[in-house]
Parts: sequence; structure tokens; C-alpha cells
Amino acid sequence: MNGFVDTASRAPKGCTDPTDPACTNSATPDVLGYHTATDIPNYWAYAKNFVLDDHLFEPNSSWSLPEHLFMVSEWSARCTQHDNPSACVNAVQAPGLPRDFRPTRNATVTIAPAADPIYAWTDLTYLLHAHQVSWGYYVVSGTEPDCENDNVLSCAPVKQQSTTPGIWNPLPFFDTVKNDGQLSNIQSVDKFYNQARQGTLPAVSWVVPSGEVSEYPPGPVSYGQSYVTSLINAVMRSKDWPSTAILLSWDDWGGFYDHVVPPHVDQNGYGLRVPALVVSPYARKGYIDHQVLSFDAYDKFIEDVFLGSQRIDPATDGRPDLRPTVHENAHILGNLTQDFDFTQTPRKPLLLPVHPKTTLTGEPVQPAKTPATSTTTTTQPR
Repeated sequence: MNGFVDTASRAPKGCTDPTDPACTNSATPDVLGYHTATDIPNYWAYAKNFVLDDHLFEPNSSWSLPEHLFMVSEWSARCTQHDNPSACVNAVQAPGLPRDFRPTRNATVTIAPAADPIYAWTDLTYLLHAHQVSWGYYVVSGTEPDCENDNVLSCAPVKQQSTTPGIWNPLPFFDTVKNDGQLSNIQSVDKFYNQARQGTLPAVSWVVPSGEVSEYPPGPVSYGQSYVTSLINAVMRSKDWPSTAILLSWDDWGGFYDHVVPPHVDQNGYGLRVPALVVSPYARKGYIDHQVLSFDAYDKFIEDVFLGSQRIDPATDGRPDLRPTVHENAHILGNLTQDFDFTQTPRKPLLLPVHPKTTLTGEPVQPAKTPATSTTTTTQPR
């Protein structure tokens, strides 16, 4: 767990790019740090007033694309045939890459895909569709911050939008999404704000940021906090708030240092511990959940609430594949229901300033438009 210090100690000296993790510009580089309540007042307020999950781990020990595949399907694989889940094999590091994979500096070998990847295994939207449960996947237009080749240290920005499949937007490549005629469920985040205002959000929503507001280095944490606040405010102002659970977390990026060794569930993970909050009118107030959790717990919660506890399970979902583990059934995985008290009077919204004064930013800069109609300064950490 000392990898960040290790990398810095071996890095070349005299680099001029402050955003390149291979550079060390000082004999005593600033490798590890932390944020206090005055740096991140809104995140702190959510933690104090709702639930903090302090032992939530990314589901896979890998990079951004596999992590987002796990988020929607509980697996990362490489497939050779469309519509044949049994033709997919475990690939936690190198699943099928998007076609826009591009050569990047510091790479010794670059292989550009000639065609779109095949994601033939079962994802959660397949079960949601089968149970007639509505869903949406909302993407902030901008750029991806992570390199699509995880072996390189830096890369040129790659654009993303709701119509652009990519490492944070993998659902367009899933056979199930195309076959079920649900590609239009993948939308711009503008639609999320509009649907929240109209009270027409789907039962299940995923919201992913762009690089600019993802808090991925060198993006400011304040940008991500503003983006998240605008999303949560939009839901809290909505008539959907009384029946909503907001599950907020970050993915596997290299900006986090953590000393806790992740538990082992199978050859895929777990990966690093990441921050996680639960915000809901039924969330316990100021509760810290010490259960071992992962993004698998999010899918498990969705399955229990909407699908009668049906799992993405090759033995029962009608689409057998070779995934090594049904992650939702891992014996060490806790249950998010512990974070809620459904007997309590529903909590009122906690509306916070989108641009709070912090020790990172000083006085806030007021946006030209309200968050409900503009996403230029807002996004959720990835």
C-alpha cells in the first residue's frame, strides 16, 4: 500500500509537467495529502447529515474501463461473438477497448482496435428491462481524464458525450442494450436535470462526469464538489426526493492514497478503498457504516429493491457466462439496507450552495445560469 511513495521515490527528477505522475520536481515531493472540512464543506455536510460508508472498495483491482463495466454488469470480459455470453472470458485489465483508443506517448506498444468491442455478457439493464424497470445513464459532455491504455502515464484528451461510447460510457457496446432497443436511455446529463425538475426520473439512474469535473488530477476537487451538489440539489428539489436513494462514490483513479489493504473476493478484486456516501430522506443521520461494501452492494441493492433479489447470475438469469464469481453474493459483502431507517419520518432536503466558500477556492464565483439549466461548472466524481 506504499505504491504512491514508491513511485515518487523512483521518478525522474527535473520534469516540467506538473500533471505527469512520472515527474518529481523536488527532493521532497508532495505525494500524500488530505482534505479537511473547510476544503470540502458540502461533502462534509452530506457525511454529517446522512451516511458515510467507510469500508467501501472498488469491485475490481484495475482501471477505469473495467470499473465502469463492473458498475453496470459486475464483470469485465473479452468476447469473441455477439449475443453469446459463453464466448466471453475474464479480462479485468484488458477488456475490449473502444474504437477511439489512440496512440499515447510513453507507450511502447499501441494496438488500435479495428472494430467496436463486443460486450456480450449480461448487464444489469437486461434484468431491469425484463422486469419493466426504467433506467437511465447520464453522461457529462467533455473529455475522459483516464488513459485507455493503462500502461501509459499520460495521454491526449479523448472527447466524450452521451452518443460517444467510451471508457466511462460502456453501455452502448452491450448487446443486451442494443437488442432491447434501449440505446436512447443513454443521455446527456442535461436530461437528468430536466427530468428531476419534472419529477420523471427513471427508477434507476447512473450519472457519470467528464474529466473536467471528475476530480481526476489535475482537476480541482472544488469543481467536482460543485457538480455533485448541483445533482443532489436537483433531486432534492424534485417531487422524486421522498422516494430516492443517492449512492455517491469515486472510482479507482490514482489520485487516492489509502492504507487499508483491500479484501480478496476473487482474481478480480477488490481494489482500493474509495469514499462513499448515501443520501436519502430515509438515510440514518450521521451514521458511519463499517460494513465491507463495494459497488457490488449498489447492484445488490437495486436487485433487491426492484428485481425480487434476482442476481446477474449465469446459473439463473438465462444467459450463462464464465464469470468467476457472482459478486453480489460474496460472503463478505454487506447490505446497504443497514444505512436506512424506513420507519423514520422522511428527512427534509439539505440544499447546499453549488459554489460554497472553501479554503481551496475562497469566495465563490456565481454561475451565469442556474444548475438546473447549465452543466458548465458541475459534475460528479467518477
